[in-house]
Amino acid sequence: MATPRDHVEQIRKIKFSIGGDPNPLTEDLHQAVRNLSAELYTKDVHFLMELIQNAEDNEYPEGVDPSLEFVITSRDITATGAPATLLMFNNEKGFSPKNIESICSVGRSTKKGNRNRGYIGEKGIGFKSVFLITAQPYVFSNGYQIRFNEGPCSHSNLGYIVPEWVEEKPTLSDIKEIYGSTSSLPTTIIVLPLKPDKVKPVKKQLSSVHPEVLLFLSKIKRFSVRKDNEDPKLNTVNAIAITSETDFVTRKNIDAESYTLRLAAAENGDKSEKECTYYMWRQKFPVKKENKVERRMEVDQWVITLAFPYQERLHRGAILPGVYAFLPTEMITNFPFIIQADFVLSSSRETILLDNKWNQGILDCVPSAFVSAFISLVKLTEDAPMFNLPLMFGFLPVNSSSYAELNAVRESIRAKLVKEDIVPSESGLDQRLFHKPHEVGRIQPVFWDILKKAREEGVSLHNLSSHGRYILHSSFDDTKYDQILKFLGVSQVNYEWYAKCIEGSNLVLWVSDNVYTELLLFIARNWQDLCSTNLKKIPLLKYVSEDENVSLCSIDESFHRNDQMVLCLSSTYNHASWMIDCNQEFRCVTNHHFMPKSTHVAFQLCSEKLVTVLPWLQKQAKVVCLDVYDYARIVNKNLPSDRKLAVTYAHFLCHSLLKKFLSADQVISLCATGSMPLVDDFGCVRTRCKGVLIPANGSKWVNLVNSNLWKQDDYVVLGEDYLLPGNFAGQRTSSEQLINFLKSHASALDIPQIAPPNSGIPAVSGPLTKENTFLLLEWVQKLKLRGERLPEKFLKSLRNGSWLKITINGSSSYGPPSQSFFHSSSWGNILQNGSVLVDIPLIDQSFYGDGINEYKEALKTMGVMFEFGEACQFIGKNFMSLEASSTLSKGKVLSLLNFIRFFRENLLPPEKFIGSIETGTWLRTCHGDKCPAEAVLFDEEWNTASQISDIPFLDNDYYGEEILCFKTELQLLGVVVGFHENYELVVNYLKPKSCLTSLNAEAFLLILKCMQHLKSKEKLIAGVAKIKCLKTNQGFKSPHNCFLSDPEWGGLLQIFNCFPIIDHEYYGNEINSYKDELKELGAIVGFLDAVKAFASTFRGKASESSITKENVFSFLSFYREQKRPLRKFYPDLRNCIREEPWLRTYLGDFRSPKDCVLYSPEWKSIYPISLIPFIDSRDKYYGKEIYGYKDELQSLGVVVEFKNGVKFVADGLSFPQDPCRITPENALSLLKCVGILLEKGNGCLPEGFLKKVSTKWLKTKYGYLSPDECLLFDNSSGLEQADGPFIDEEFYGPDIRSYIKELNAIGVIVDVGRGCKLIGGHLSFHSEFSTITRIYNFLNVKGWKPNSEATRKIWIPDGSDNGHWVNPDDCVLYGGDGLFGSLLNVLEKYYENEVPLPFFSRAFKVRFNPSLDDYCRIWNTWETSRAQLSNDECNAFWGYVIRQQSSRTERILAERLVKLPVDSGSDGVLLLDKHDVFIADDLQLKDVFVSHSPPPLFVWYPQPSLPSFSRTKLLELYKKIGVRTLSESVQKEESSSKHGLELKQVNSSDVLIVRGLIRLLLGFLACCLTMEVEERHKAVQCLLNLTVFETSEPATLSYNLSLSSDKMLNVRVRQMIHWDRKSSKLYTMKIDKTASQKILLEYASYFSEKVAKGVLWDKEDHINSLSELIKLAFLLRFDEEAVGFLLKSKNLQIFKEDEEFLSAAFPCE
Repeated sequence: MATPRDHVEQIRKIKFSIGGDPNPLTEDLHQAVRNLSAELYTKDVHFLMELIQNAEDNEYPEGVDPSLEFVITSRDITATGAPATLLMFNNEKGFSPKNIESICSVGRSTKKGNRNRGYIGEKGIGFKSVFLITAQPYVFSNGYQIRFNEGPCSHSNLGYIVPEWVEEKPTLSDIKEIYGSTSSLPTTIIVLPLKPDKVKPVKKQLSSVHPEVLLFLSKIKRFSVRKDNEDPKLNTVNAIAITSETDFVTRKNIDAESYTLRLAAAENGDKSEKECTYYMWRQKFPVKKENKVERRMEVDQWVITLAFPYQERLHRGAILPGVYAFLPTEMITNFPFIIQADFVLSSSRETILLDNKWNQGILDCVPSAFVSAFISLVKLTEDAPMFNLPLMFGFLPVNSSSYAELNAVRESIRAKLVKEDIVPSESGLDQRLFHKPHEVGRIQPVFWDILKKAREEGVSLHNLSSHGRYILHSSFDDTKYDQILKFLGVSQVNYEWYAKCIEGSNLVLWVSDNVYTELLLFIARNWQDLCSTNLKKIPLLKYVSEDENVSLCSIDESFHRNDQMVLCLSSTYNHASWMIDCNQEFRCVTNHHFMPKSTHVAFQLCSEKLVTVLPWLQKQAKVVCLDVYDYARIVNKNLPSDRKLAVTYAHFLCHSLLKKFLSADQVISLCATGSMPLVDDFGCVRTRCKGVLIPANGSKWVNLVNSNLWKQDDYVVLGEDYLLPGNFAGQRTSSEQLINFLKSHASALDIPQIAPPNSGIPAVSGPLTKENTFLLLEWVQKLKLRGERLPEKFLKSLRNGSWLKITINGSSSYGPPSQSFFHSSSWGNILQNGSVLVDIPLIDQSFYGDGINEYKEALKTMGVMFEFGEACQFIGKNFMSLEASSTLSKGKVLSLLNFIRFFRENLLPPEKFIGSIETGTWLRTCHGDKCPAEAVLFDEEWNTASQISDIPFLDNDYYGEEILCFKTELQLLGVVVGFHENYELVVNYLKPKSCLTSLNAEAFLLILKCMQHLKSKEKLIAGVAKIKCLKTNQGFKSPHNCFLSDPEWGGLLQIFNCFPIIDHEYYGNEINSYKDELKELGAIVGFLDAVKAFASTFRGKASESSITKENVFSFLSFYREQKRPLRKFYPDLRNCIREEPWLRTYLGDFRSPKDCVLYSPEWKSIYPISLIPFIDSRDKYYGKEIYGYKDELQSLGVVVEFKNGVKFVADGLSFPQDPCRITPENALSLLKCVGILLEKGNGCLPEGFLKKVSTKWLKTKYGYLSPDECLLFDNSSGLEQADGPFIDEEFYGPDIRSYIKELNAIGVIVDVGRGCKLIGGHLSFHSEFSTITRIYNFLNVKGWKPNSEATRKIWIPDGSDNGHWVNPDDCVLYGGDGLFGSLLNVLEKYYENEVPLPFFSRAFKVRFNPSLDDYCRIWNTWETSRAQLSNDECNAFWGYVIRQQSSRTERILAERLVKLPVDSGSDGVLLLDKHDVFIADDLQLKDVFVSHSPPPLFVWYPQPSLPSFSRTKLLELYKKIGVRTLSESVQKEESSSKHGLELKQVNSSDVLIVRGLIRLLLGFLACCLTMEVEERHKAVQCLLNLTVFETSEPATLSYNLSLSSDKMLNVRVRQMIHWDRKSSKLYTMKIDKTASQKILLEYASYFSEKVAKGVLWDKEDHINSLSELIKLAFLLRFDEEAVGFLLKSKNLQIFKEDEEFLSAAFPCE
C-alpha cells in the first residue's frame, strides 16, 4: 500500500502531468476554479463557515467528543512572510486517500448524494474558499503533509488544486509548540498563512462566531478560538461548548424527538461562563413530490429542528439569527425561537431562498412542528408549576416578521394553535386543565385582585370556570402577556360572567368590608356594561335590618322598592354608628336602612371608593346619603302618631345637639312649630301646630288667662311626658334637660313670651283687679318692646272692654281705654271753657297710683288718649255725631265758624278740630250739600270759567252776605276762595260735550290754558278733542281733524285740497303759543305730523290710482322748491313716495318710483325681449314735460340710467315663442345685463331670472337650446364644433367670447372638460366611427359616466359610417375564449386600438368577461344548434364553471343545462341528454360498457387533467347538477343465479385480502396521495367488508342500464374477478396452485386492477401505479417482510394510526 507521500506524488504525476507533457485543459480548469470561488462567496466570513461545515461532515472515532479549535498567531511558522497565521485543529478520523483526491479536484466532493447520512455541505468547493484569505493553505492529516498554491504551479501551470509535499516550515513540532506541548495534536490540522489585507477581517469574524453555531451541529460539541501571542499572558480564549443533553424523549407517532440542551460560552477574562438552556424539538416530515428539487433529489425526509431558549440567548454582536441551515444565516425572523432545517441557501449563505419550492415545503411543515413542540412544552411537563407556563407561551411568534413568507408561517401557527387545548384555566384543583383559546376568557386585573383577596379570606373559588367560560389561570392573566393572549385570540369574558361569578362565589357576605367595597367600586366603574346583565337582580347591597342583623337586597329591589325600603349611607363617617343606633330606637319606622358600620369604615379608609361608588349607588340603587340633619327630617316626616316615639324624637334631637351632630340652627329648624311631633296635655300626638306652650301648672298668668286662648291658632300645651327623665340610645336625659332644650330650641314659651291670640280675652269684658290690670299692661308692654303687632280682635277686646277705672266729672266708673284720657292740667281748663255739650272721661290715677305711669305706651296701644289734639278730635266727633241725623242749619254753621275763630283768637291750634269736621257734607252749594273742600266761594274771576264748567259755588242766597265775613275760617276748612289759576277745578266740573260746541275764542283759549297748566289733562282732552269746537277754513271742526299751518311747508297741504286749517284771524297770534296743547287735542301742528297726514292721504290716493297728472306735477314742483333732499323728509313720506304706486307706466299700471324707468336710447336693444316699466310719456298722460323733472325723479328713485335698471330686465324678461326672432343684438344686450347683475349681486343672479333664462334661446349646431344644454367651444379640447351642443359663434360673432363669465353664470358650460354630460348625451346623434372614438377618448380622459339609460349605449360599428347602438349589458370587454362572438358584443374586437377598454368598464359598467348566465346561454345555444363540440370549447366552458363553482352555480347549471358532454373518442365531444350520461364511479363497470356498448355514455372530462381544474372536481360538479353515477344506476344479473353455477363463500384471506395487502394500500395512500388518516382507513375498509364467493368458472355477468327514452342497454361479460361495490361482494374464479405462471400472472393482473380501481375509483391518475405495486406484492403473496421492503424501496411508510388500524382489523395476527 502506498505511503501518503507516494500517493501525493502519484496525483501530481498522473493527474497534473508533472514531469510529462503539458495538459491542454490546465488553464481552463484554473480559470473555472477562480471564477467559481469569486462568484460563490461574497464575504470573507464564508471560508470560516465552510471549514465548520466540513468539520461537521467529518467522521469521528467512537468515544471522542468532536471538537473544532482555531488558533490565530502572529508567528510566521510557514516562512511565507505572512503577518499572521490561522491554524485549525479537528479531532476527526482524518483525511483518507479519497478525501485527498477530492480536494485536488473541482466538483468531486465525497459528500455528494449523502445528505440523508447527515452531511450538510453541498457546494463542492467548500475547502477552496480558504484561498480568499490565504495564498498557501497547508493540510496535515493521517501522515499527509501538503499545501496548495493560489497561483499557477510552475510545473503544471495550474493553481488551487495541485498538492505539494511539505518537509518543513511548518513542521509538526512547530505546530505543537503553538497548540501546546502538554496535549497531543488532533488528527487533522489546517494551517492558513493569512494575506496581509485579510488579517483584520479574519480576526473580526473569529471573535464574532455566534455561540449558537453548535446547536444544530449533530457532531461537534466544542468550538474554541484562541489568540496566541509571544507573551503568554496576552493569550485569549473564546470557547463554546454543549455541556449537557438531557430529557431525551422520542415520539414515534409523529416521528419526533425532544431534548434539553445546555450551551455554555466563555470569553477570556470572564470569571464565569454564560449559559443558556434550549428546549430542542426535532421532527421528520416526508418530502412532498411537488417540493422536490434537483439538489435534494436523494432526500426523502425533511428534518426540522426548533430551538426554544429558556434564558437570554447567547450571542456576540447585535444579530440574533432566526434561521439556521446547520450554520447560522443572517436572517432575523423576529420570532422567539430558532428554525433549523436543510434549507437551500443563497450563494452568499446569508439567507435561504424563500421562493425555492424545497424551502417552501419546509416552511409549510414548520407550523406543525411548532405546534407539536409547543403542546409538548405546555402540557407534557407535568411537574412544572403553573406559574412557569407563561414562560412557555413566550415562545409564540406574536411579533410579525419582515419576511412575508415567515409571516405566513406565523399565521399558520396561529391557525393551528387556536384549535388546540393549550391555554390553562383556573380549576380550583391540583389538576391542570387546558382548553382552546376561544374557550378561555380573561378577567379584568381589578377583579382578579378582588378574587385573590377573597381567596385569602377563605372564600372558595373552585367554580370560577363554571359560569359559561373557562377562566384563564391567574398566573397568566397579566398585562405583560397581552400580546401573547391577543395572538391566541383569548378575549375578555363578557360582563354577564361577572354577574354570575358574583352571584355564585359568595363575594358579598363572606368577604371583609374592605373587599366588599372594592367589589362595589369595580361594579360602579363598569356599570355601563354590567347594567345589561343579571347583576341588578343579585342580592348585592348590605344593610342593617330591624332585627339588627346584616341583610342583603338587589339593586333592582333598592331602586324599585323605594317606598318600602330605602338604603342609606352616612355622609359623615362618625355619624354612622349614631344613626344606626337611633334607627333601631325608632324601630326603622321610616323604612330607611343604613349600610353596616363596617362598610362605612371601609369607605372612610379609601375616599376614592366613596367618590366613585356613592354617585353610582345614588343613581342606580337610589341609595340616599344622609347626615344626622337629613335623617332627623326623614324621621320627623315619617313618624306615626305614637306618643312614645314622639317623645323619643325630642330625646334624639337633644342628644344629637349635645354630640354636636346637629348645629343649633339645624335643631331650631327641626323643632320649628308645625313640623315637630309633640304630645299635648291630652296625651295626643300633634304633628301640626303653630306654637308650643309649656305646661301651665304654677304659672302666675293662670289668674289672668285660665284657658288656652291660642287653641284656635293651633297652639299646643305640652304634656307632662316631657317633664319625665328618660333613656335614649344609651344616653340619659333629665326632666329639666329636656324642658330646657324645648324652651331654647323648640320655642316652648310662657304667656308673656307668646304672641297674643287673634281673639278677645274674656277677662277684659268687665272690671279687672289692680293686679290683673298691671299683668295685662306688662304683657302688652313686652309685646310692644319686642315690636310685635297685636292681633286685631285681641287689641279690639282690650280697647273696647270696660275694664279700666275712670272718672267723669268727679264720679268713678269703668270704661274702655279707647274712650279714656290720661290728662294733664295744662289744657284742661281751656278745653272745658271752649267745649259745648261734651264730657271727657279721665283715668283714675289715684286708684292705680304712680305705677300706672310706667305703662303709658301700653295704654296708648290700647287706645287711651293723652294729647290736646286728641281731645279736640273727640269734641269734634261728638259734636258731629249729634248732628249726623240732619243737615246743619245756617245758625249752627255760623256757630261752628265762630268756634274756629275762638281757637284762632286763643292761639290754640284748630287743626285737630277742623280735621274732625272737615269731611262732613254740611255746607250748602248750588249743587247740594258738600264738604268744605268741595265748595267754592263765587266772585267775578269765575265768569269765563263758568261758561265751560258747572262749579259748586256756596249758596249765597241761603247764607246771605254774612257768610262773606268768614273767608279765613272757610279757607281753613278747605273752601275755595278766589280763582287763583284753579284750572283743575275748572276741568273737574267741565260741562258736557254738547255744551262745548262752537266756543268763542276766549272760552277755547281758556281750555288750552287749562291744558297748559295741568299735569293731568286726559279728562279735558276727552271732552274737547272730538267735538266741533275749533274754527277752520272749512268751519268748526273737531281739533283732531285740523291743521295749524306754517308758511315754510304749508304748500304741501295745497297739493290735495282736503286739509282743514285753523283760522288764525279768529284766534289771533295767541293760538300759536298753544301748539303743544293743540297737538294733544289731535290737531296737526308740526311739519312731520303734516307730512305724515299728507303721506296717509297720498297712500290712500295711490292705492286708488287717483293721483292725477296735476297732483304729480304739483308734488314735483313742491319737491323742487324744497331745500331739503328727500332723505331728510319724514321717513314715512319718503317711504310712501318711493314705494307707493303713483307713477303710470307704459305697461298700463301704476308703480312706485323705484319700480319705474325713465326711457333713454340705451334701452333700445333689450326692450324687445323684456317688459320694462317705462314712465308713460305719452301726451294723454305725462307727456314730454315729465323729462323736465329727471333730477327729481332720479332723486325719488326712478331709474334713469341703463346700468341701474338691469333688475327690470331680469324681472321682465320675456322671450318670444319663436327663438328665431331673438337677434344677436338682443342676446348680447341680455348678456351685458347679466354682467351688471353679477357685479351688483356679488357674483349671484336672481333665482327668478335664472328660471326665465333657462328656456331654449341660445343657437347651437343642434338648434336652439337652453343655457344648461350648451357649451362654449374650446379649440384645445381635441373636439370639433359638431361633436357637441356648442354655441354658434358664427351667428353671434366673436363678441360672444367676451361674455364667458356671463355665459357661465346662466348655466352655459364654458369649460369643455365639465361638459362631458352634454357631449355624452349627444352621442346618439353621431354615426361616424372616427367621431365617436374621438368623443369616447375625450370622455375617457375626463372620467365621464352616463347619467341615464338614454345615454347608456355603445356604438358597434359596421364599417366606417354604419353601425348600431347597443345596450352595455350585451357587451363584454374580452371574448371569453372566443365562445361568444354571436351572443355578445366583444369590445376588444372594435376598440382595442382606438379607445382604452377600461373606459367602457368604468363608464358603462361593461363586464370584463362573460358571466355564468352568458355561459349558460351559449351552452343552451349549442344544445339546440350543434351536435358536437371541440375539446377546446369544453375546456373553456367547464374550466370557467369550475372556477366559479358555488351552490348558486350548481343550482343554475342544474336548472339551465339540458344536455351534457360525453367523450366519443375520435368523434369529438357529443352533447346528450343529461339523463342518458353517467359518472363512471366504478371503473370496472365503465370498462364493461365501453367495450360492449356503441353509444357513448360517460361524461366528458379533460385528459389529462388540466391545472385549472381536475377530473375529481368536474365529476363532483356533474353529480351536483343531476348526473347519475354508474354504480347507482346499473342493474346486474349474475350467471350463478341463472345457470346454477356453484357459488362457494370463502374467507377473504383465501383470495389474499390479507394484512400485507392492507399495509401496502395504506402506505401508498399515506405517502403518494398524502391522504388523511380517516380517509385512507375508509378507503381500505371496503376491502375488509367484502363477502367473497369462489366459482369454478369465470363469472358471466349481465348489466342493464335504463336511459331516458325507456331504452335499456344490456351488456354481458365474463370475468375471472368481479367486485360488486354496491353489494360489497367479490366473485373470483378458483385458481389451482399448480396453475401455470401465465394464468397466475393473468389472475394477479385482474386482481390488482380490480382492487386499485375499487379503492381509487375517483383518482384514476394513480390507478396504474397502485395496480403495478399490488401485482408485484400479489406474486409475493403479500408476505409481511416482503411488503415492508417493497414499501421502503418506494419511499413509502405507514404510521402509528395505521398500525393500530391493522391490529384492530387483524387481531389474531
